[in-house]
Amino acid sequence: MRKLFFGSLVLLALLTFFLMWYFQFVQFKFGYFILGILVVLLFIGIYDITQKTHAILRNFPVVGHFRYLLEKISPEIQQYFIETNTDGRPFSRNLRSLVYRRAKNVNDTHPFGTQRDINGEDYMALRHSIYAVHTNDEDARVMIGNESCKQPYSASIFNISAMSFGSLSSNAITALNLGAKKGGFYHNTGEGGISSYHRQGADLVWQIGTGYFGCRDEHGNFSEEKFAEKANWPEVKMIEIKISQGAKPGHGGVLPGVKNTEEIAEIRGVKAGTTILSPPAHSAFSNPIELIEFVAKLRELSGGKPVGFKLCIGRTEEFTAICKEMVAKHTYPDFITVDGAEGGTGAAPLEFSDSVGLPLEPALIFVRMTLEKFQIRNHIKIIASGKAISAFAILKNIAFGADLCNSARGFMFSVGCIQALRCNTNDCPTGVATQRASLVKGLVITDKSERVYNFHKNTIHAVQELLGASGHTHTSQLSASDLVKGDEMIKLANRYLPDSVNTQV
Repeated sequence: MRKLFFGSLVLLALLTFFLMWYFQFVQFKFGYFILGILVVLLFIGIYDITQKTHAILRNFPVVGHFRYLLEKISPEIQQYFIETNTDGRPFSRNLRSLVYRRAKNVNDTHPFGTQRDINGEDYMALRHSIYAVHTNDEDARVMIGNESCKQPYSASIFNISAMSFGSLSSNAITALNLGAKKGGFYHNTGEGGISSYHRQGADLVWQIGTGYFGCRDEHGNFSEEKFAEKANWPEVKMIEIKISQGAKPGHGGVLPGVKNTEEIAEIRGVKAGTTILSPPAHSAFSNPIELIEFVAKLRELSGGKPVGFKLCIGRTEEFTAICKEMVAKHTYPDFITVDGAEGGTGAAPLEFSDSVGLPLEPALIFVRMTLEKFQIRNHIKIIASGKAISAFAILKNIAFGADLCNSARGFMFSVGCIQALRCNTNDCPTGVATQRASLVKGLVITDKSERVYNFHKNTIHAVQELLGASGHTHTSQLSASDLVKGDEMIKLANRYLPDSVNTQV
């Protein structure tokens, strides 16, 4: 290939000289232009052959660069030219389009029937009633807070899941917050702390991760004083302890150094420009007893606000041990957020995303049934997190045991995300998941915040329409029996549930 490359250059150069001589001075300047290109290609070829990093370039000088170019734009090729309306990953074109249409407040209907394989093994649907009822969008709220909570919170059944400033841009966070403020639903801060962009007027759920960003001392340990100060801000309505997340359970959060600006570093209490790896586990607790005590401590320090924890289910016996300790201490979190292994993140090792954790549906059923076996379900609300962007996904999660749902990527779509799959590179083309000022500027806050509001409003309306079609007037009436193949999911979850649970402590 090397001989062919240099031979081709020589032939092209000779041909150019011949044409210049044949046409004399008519194409003289154009001939020099061609010769200039050939000289550039020659130097590129010499560099490719002498460099020792890429074997393809050494063997295929110049033309080998096309391989890397095509690899760079392969997600776009896949998305725009190859994938069908139903097979895109992690979200199909149909689902993405649904979010875009609802966010823009335009017609969200679908023509000519379903494109799904309704006879396939993965098909799941709502069992409708011939006695449909009318429901009210205003009823789509749930009160969170048990008897130990002094400041219970009325939450929408659909809210913005955890996304930190740093993972998302300042404009994206601001747009999400303003949309949540107008729509009356909460905005989870993510583990990166509370930024000024989170404080635009919406209700906040402050997530406390293993790095304790925003409430850490100089050694990275939990600081009661710093936590108490921010937890008592009026916009902070609930506190969520992040034990693990579905996309990378057992792995700490990752903020690439290119995204760690001076502003973000100040908010988090870390050094700017460095890649921030949160520890895989908390230092404030290391067993069920200490976890329950930590929940009680945060509730006290926050003035009695609802406190819960988020986790992806892995070793089910560990969750059972936590429930046993709740009963022993008569101390319960106000909520538990269950994240499925299909959950998203801006950056995670492939093995963690693909091969760790329990999927959301059996995890939800397991958590609900375990709480019921310990007779403590009435103390704790369950929040589902993981790929809930359609009305059916919300109702399905509630039917399997959740009281309400969080969505991250759905609301990302509403502010302009196109699933470019570049969240971890700082090159997000829509300005959503980047800290590059030139890209962030493209995201217009006033327009996108309205889309966030519209997406939530129209999705809640669709939830109520589906709920009415099922013959129910409130989401609390749903169960797995309302779903086609719901019984199969219960059988799957039962594999992880102990045959007997000893609640005598």
